[in-house]
Amino acid sequence: MSKVVLITGGSSGIGKSIGEFLHRKGYLVYGTSRNPERITNSVFPLIALDVRDKVSIQKAVAEIISKTGKLDIVINNAGVGITGPIEEIPTEEIKSNFETNLFGPIEVMKAVLPQMREQKSGLIINITSIAGYMGLPFRGIYSASKGALELITETLRMEVKSFGIHITNVAPGDFATNIAASRFHAPLIAGSAYEIPYGKTLKMMDEHVDSGSNPNEMAEAIYKIIQNPSPKIHYKVGLFMQKFSIVLKRILPDKVYEKMLMNHYRL
Repeated sequence: MSKVVLITGGSSGIGKSIGEFLHRKGYLVYGTSRNPERITNSVFPLIALDVRDKVSIQKAVAEIISKTGKLDIVINNAGVGITGPIEEIPTEEIKSNFETNLFGPIEVMKAVLPQMREQKSGLIINITSIAGYMGLPFRGIYSASKGALELITETLRMEVKSFGIHITNVAPGDFATNIAASRFHAPLIAGSAYEIPYGKTLKMMDEHVDSGSNPNEMAEAIYKIIQNPSPKIHYKVGLFMQKFSIVLKRILPDKVYEKMLMNHYRL
């Protein structure tokens, strides 16, 4: 029987590209969406799942296992962007972002681990972000939520290794998807101390997404990871300079790296 794959957030963007690629490779793919009935062009089945709803997660996982008897690969892809000066982002929006980008993936992993432990095998791939390796101006909440998921993955990987379960992170750079349209933007406030620098940075971020890499590159990278019997802890996928920025953070003095980022964002 083909390996069974669950992809959260599989109705658009990177998740959809990964699902279509694996479907063509012969995997039995199940994607998720909060409203699957609205999606009519998916080549693989979509089931209802909201990563902010624990009951929804458990129900979706149980449905797949009841249909297939197993769950081989889980790709925690669902996530949302958020931008703004930290001082001006409403606290409820900060909590909401962490609910989707961090607590949601944790609940998905909690839901699938018992089945994988029973199988004595399984692979969980957490889609994080290169932004999670550094604090970026006006993207601090997004960086923090994705960085936290990187650390959770490192921890959980060690805790479940003896059960035959592998967990890894894949951090993409900028890809041409609709994430810019769906992210929460703290509004530009006329007269705010951040009005001009935030406005410039917001425009730059949207341009980076619009000119980003093809999501199929992520799909190919995920496929290679799945083929690896012993995946690494961290993978980065994106343009050279985006990946190299992580290396620079590691080797440059903190203030030099900070100045480099500020120059890049024209702050």
